Amino acid sequence: MDCVKKMKYVLVSGGVVSGLGKGVTASSIGVVLKACGLRVTSIKIDPYLNTDAGTMSPFEHGEVFVLDDGGEVDLDLGNYERFLDVTLTRDNNITTGKIYQSVIDKERKGDYLGKTVQVVPHITDAIQEWIERVSLIPVDGSTEPADVCVIELGGTVGDIESMPFIEALRQLSYRVGPGNFCLVHVSLVPVLGVVGEQKTKPTQHSVRELRGLGLTPHLLACRSAQAGHILNIYDVSNIWHVPLLLRDQKAHDAILKDLDLLSVAKTPCLEEWTARAAQSDTLTNPVRIAMVGKYTGLSDAYVSVVKALQHASIKCKRKLTIEWIAASDLEDTTAKEAPDSHTAAWNSLKGSDGILVPGGFGDRGVQGKILAAKYARENNVPYLGICLGMQIAVIEFARSVLGMAEANSTEFDKETPHPCVIFMPEGSKTHMGGTMRLGSRRTYFQNADCITAKLYGKSDYVDERHRHRYEVNPNMVEKLEKSGLMFVGKDETGRRMEILELPCHPYFVGVQFHPEFKSRPGKVSAVFLGLILAASGQLKSHLKKLSSSIMISNRRVENGISSAMNGHTNGNGNSSPLRYPNGNGNHARA
Repeated sequence: MDCVKKMKYVLVSGGVVSGLGKGVTASSIGVVLKACGLRVTSIKIDPYLNTDAGTMSPFEHGEVFVLDDGGEVDLDLGNYERFLDVTLTRDNNITTGKIYQSVIDKERKGDYLGKTVQVVPHITDAIQEWIERVSLIPVDGSTEPADVCVIELGGTVGDIESMPFIEALRQLSYRVGPGNFCLVHVSLVPVLGVVGEQKTKPTQHSVRELRGLGLTPHLLACRSAQAGHILNIYDVSNIWHVPLLLRDQKAHDAILKDLDLLSVAKTPCLEEWTARAAQSDTLTNPVRIAMVGKYTGLSDAYVSVVKALQHASIKCKRKLTIEWIAASDLEDTTAKEAPDSHTAAWNSLKGSDGILVPGGFGDRGVQGKILAAKYARENNVPYLGICLGMQIAVIEFARSVLGMAEANSTEFDKETPHPCVIFMPEGSKTHMGGTMRLGSRRTYFQNADCITAKLYGKSDYVDERHRHRYEVNPNMVEKLEKSGLMFVGKDETGRRMEILELPCHPYFVGVQFHPEFKSRPGKVSAVFLGLILAASGQLKSHLKKLSSSIMISNRRVENGISSAMNGHTNGNGNSSPLRYPNGNGNHARA
């Protein structure tokens, strides 16, 4: 096939133990290749039977990352999007469940013409076809396919569930031929004994296992002394250094040579990455953010939130410290059962510059989150609530300000007399997978002078990613707004609340969407930026600068329109006003 000959593949596999950083390695390889002037896309293979990560607990698999198209995927796709600044699709995450489902669907339709359907060739063919198809989908905003597809194989070599994928990739490597396939194997070289002797035997066994399955690594990425065709990936102060490590060790040259791309690639330019890595290391002015959640002992559950906070902190030139607070530790029951944990949690909350309540499911720790929102509101502490964190803010306001002591979400109390948050009408109560409100949705600002509209650049609307089953009860909105809680962002119908603000507060913002999923190192999420700015005392000056720049921009636009109107004529030779689309997709007179 022509598409197979044109596409270049880099496969990143892992051996010895899991959790060695294959995702960061794969992402960093993509960054360096992109810096060489190549278009790069990514595919993650997860050899579990789940169709996607949507129904998996964070304890099982960490964060569920959500894409524009509503795909609930592995958190490593978040790494790819952040590092490469691309927009991936649900098909960029391959699972055993997806592959088997596609093959069984074909078998039921009779596509195999009565043949016995087997792992080889039908499953392995389906894997190769999936990779070839998805690798050609443009992900960087252009209409052109990528030059290189970086594939990360989840798990470790030798896992039973990975065998069909390894066989498919072996076949793919032979089909595309030399010059189109490069295998980078990530392994561990442990250091043992008092003298710190490096042991290569585990890596030798891992490589032997891989070769026995028909795949031979072109490069090894491991914690090792520098040697030919071995990349020394040692511990670094921040992950922005990893692409620089690969560049400094000429990893790109080795990969480009294997892919026959040396003649068309340019010298990698990573000035922005270098500056970011250096700045991150030299920040000294602290900002402390209290993260009040359910899975605070498991940072992978909030990895995108943490990254978004880091992006905003670097932008604000502040050294981020996250105070991980288990929401249940703030509750009165903990004060009786574990008073030390209760006291420590409250001391951390009160000692923080800002408070963030992220998304989540289930009622564990909900009361603690409500107490955190109450403390932030009453003490003018900057607050950002995401998804459930926004709903929590509504419940707390209804209880404390409206006097509705039993106000709640029907997720936690189906019989509440004051349902502030309700199940969405279109949601499914029988099926869990893929039935939430998912993916990119548009939010329209109701007030151009609200803080979030200013932070987003005075746009009429913003597109952000969603993942929720419950929403603010539209029948409660009028009461809430009369008491001062304003819903400044709504969906196209005007009945679904997307953004709330407390105008009398320095920074009290709740968003129904998940802004962390679109935060990038060079494109900081507006509401995360607002939180860090407010927590570090920079918000007022930032908004003042924004207003000044917007005024200057508006003058330029007005002058441009005036000039255009003076010089523009209609078909009769007379001047006519120009028209520009407004935020609703209609046209308004300029």
